[in-house]
Amino acid sequence: MRNSQDFAPPGPDAATAARRRPVRHRAAAALTAAVAFALVLTGCGGGGDAAPKSGSASGSAKSSADADRVEPLAGTPAPELPVTVESADGRKVTIDSADRIVPLTGSLSEIVFTLGLGRQVVARDITATFEQAEELPVVTRAHDVSAESVLSLKPTIVLADTTTGPSEAIDQIRDAGIPLLVVEPAGGLDDVGRRIDTVAEALGVPSAGTELKERTERRIADVRKSVPDHADGEKPRVAFLYLRGSASVYLLGGADSGAGSLLEAAGAVDAGKESGLDKDFTAITSEALAKAAPDAILLMTKGLASVGGMDGLVKIPGIAETPAGMDRRVVTVDDGVLLNYGPRTDRVLAEIIGQLYAKGGTGR
Repeated sequence: MRNSQDFAPPGPDAATAARRRPVRHRAAAALTAAVAFALVLTGCGGGGDAAPKSGSASGSAKSSADADRVEPLAGTPAPELPVTVESADGRKVTIDSADRIVPLTGSLSEIVFTLGLGRQVVARDITATFEQAEELPVVTRAHDVSAESVLSLKPTIVLADTTTGPSEAIDQIRDAGIPLLVVEPAGGLDDVGRRIDTVAEALGVPSAGTELKERTERRIADVRKSVPDHADGEKPRVAFLYLRGSASVYLLGGADSGAGSLLEAAGAVDAGKESGLDKDFTAITSEALAKAAPDAILLMTKGLASVGGMDGLVKIPGIAETPAGMDRRVVTVDDGVLLNYGPRTDRVLAEIIGQLYAKGGTGR
């Protein structure tokens, strides 16, 4: 998936920590937990090659290596500061400088780099897996921030979201006089533009934010046009499974898993949600899978690898008896981008559409 890079082992069980957070935050938490659980964590780095042309699923979906790069806007915008913005935790935050930016989630890092401000970023979260962030020091793992590491880099602005913690670390950064903006996590496609606008305004580049938002939303709309008509009138049923075999985590996504918006945009039915699962995730059982009856299964790439690939997946109780298990039909997307709902969401959607409607399915 990505060029390998050594990281220190992750901290406490990220899935357990994520379950303690409010349901509305789990879409973002799932993404971080997915990467933190991996026994071999990865990251990449490099320059800024152009992304694919929009307008079709094949044009937007690139190889896994290309998908680990972001496409910055042309030029570097000049921040117009100071600005005072509303933080998601109810505080007013005044930003005087964007010279040294520390985004504390991979999704926020992606937005900052794509706005054209990557040179000002001085640290990253472990989920910032795209190539341009490779050389940056890691200051957060599984939503846990090292306040000391952040402060040692002398940031002029720190960007977090409501899943970032612990609260003591956030307070320590603020007590040091560093402007820290909390951004509401994304739960679906409708949140993409809002988050871009929020970050761009805080960094004093609202025009670049408007340009990026319009580009991103246009590309997503173009990819949605590639969804084929359903000849029989029946939409494919797709279940999102969150798996980490090494940690014995086997979860079936429901209404608040964060994947439903992507599945619906791909012309599919979220099988977990449609079967009546009204929360984020529930433990996989044969009964729950039988009720969901998915035609295909959506997985993070490392999730499938963690259970031993397709052969291991069908050994999970109940999988082999579903239409998806019998057909060995899966759709996989890199962990670092699946639930980001950022500037690369068109690529994610294109990958899902391309695999879901591939002739003969996508068994691996």
